[in-house]
Amino acid sequence: MQLPSLARRTALGAAAALALTLLAATPAQAANDVLWPGAELWTNPSSTTLEAAASLSGDARADALLLGSFPSATWINGGTPNEAKRDVKRVVAAAHAAKQVPVLVAYNLPFRDCAQYSAGGATSAAEYTAWIDGFAKGIGNKDAVVILEPDGLGIIPWYTTVNGQQEWCQPPEADAATAASDRFAMLNHAVDAFAALPNTAVYLDGTHSAWLGVGDISDRLIKAGVERADGFFLNVSNYETTERQQKFGTWISDCINLSVNSWWQPEWCASQYYPANPADFSSWGLTDAAYDQAYADTGVVRDPASQAHFVVDTSRNGVGPWTPTTVYPDPQVWCNPPDRGLGLRPTTDTGDELIDAYLWVKVPGESDGQCLRGTPGPEDPERGMLDPAAGQWFPEMADELIANAVPAVTP
Repeated sequence: MQLPSLARRTALGAAAALALTLLAATPAQAANDVLWPGAELWTNPSSTTLEAAASLSGDARADALLLGSFPSATWINGGTPNEAKRDVKRVVAAAHAAKQVPVLVAYNLPFRDCAQYSAGGATSAAEYTAWIDGFAKGIGNKDAVVILEPDGLGIIPWYTTVNGQQEWCQPPEADAATAASDRFAMLNHAVDAFAALPNTAVYLDGTHSAWLGVGDISDRLIKAGVERADGFFLNVSNYETTERQQKFGTWISDCINLSVNSWWQPEWCASQYYPANPADFSSWGLTDAAYDQAYADTGVVRDPASQAHFVVDTSRNGVGPWTPTTVYPDPQVWCNPPDRGLGLRPTTDTGDELIDAYLWVKVPGESDGQCLRGTPGPEDPERGMLDPAAGQWFPEMADELIANAVPAVTP
């Protein structure tokens, strides 16, 4: 039976909730409903966006000030355990004083991003678990949302997928025999560390609808401890549309529900790739129907209150993904694509029982990295300029995101 730690959104009274906690005694159940509909997300008055504004002028400064007026995540991406504790404590204390909920990104896994654009991270499992423990101590009993390791399940070193395929990420300095199992052990440790806190919601990497299939990511989420977490996150630092994430996330939640509550296997789960056609959104109802049939076959019942919930990064998906009109050796459609727009504003009022919040996890206006698109460079051939390094402010992109926002954004 699926652990009821995912059922934080049910309408239990305080006494019943306490009784459930004592009976089940699972770590995650100590947490309150942090992202309740109407909860106010924290707008950081010292954010990296507002820091960027201080060095800008004219329209570029106005753009940064506008973007900095909305809640966005704070990324904690290294340092010692004590430094992580200190940095996190400052954030949650400031948010608590403002009576708002901060969104924190834990981003420090070994072999992070498989040594690509966002390379870095801890150098061992022991170093990582100590860092996570420091991070958790920084939160303490304050409200917080933790986005646990973007790409942490999408890119796993030396991993064999649920369909028996070897992943492309094969760093020679990683132990091929243990790298994948170490990744899952670290994420399980992190889930338990955050789930043990009384007012923290933690979400694991669910990739996005143009990446892993439903069965593959559901299998990875189960191995990473999603049943003890609040759920998973989608579309971080990407551009896939919200309507596709709603479908994709619902299917993942259903796939997990079927797999942990019956004889069903994740690799049997329908996805955006079959029977749906990923290029034709009108066909995605075929996959909806496949889940209806799976529920009928297994006898499992849908229960949004107890199933895995999810959050969606809408920071840059207002007009959807980029389709290049020029042919490049590697178009890198995720990397500083031109003419994108802000998506839905951050909110916990989603109108969907499974979606806890729309968040700006990737800070809009910050660069994805120096995009060469398979060319020798050093300029981005699509933009005709040298893109800022990953995480640095990108005035041109900030301007595009505001101009093309859906819905439109005004000061």
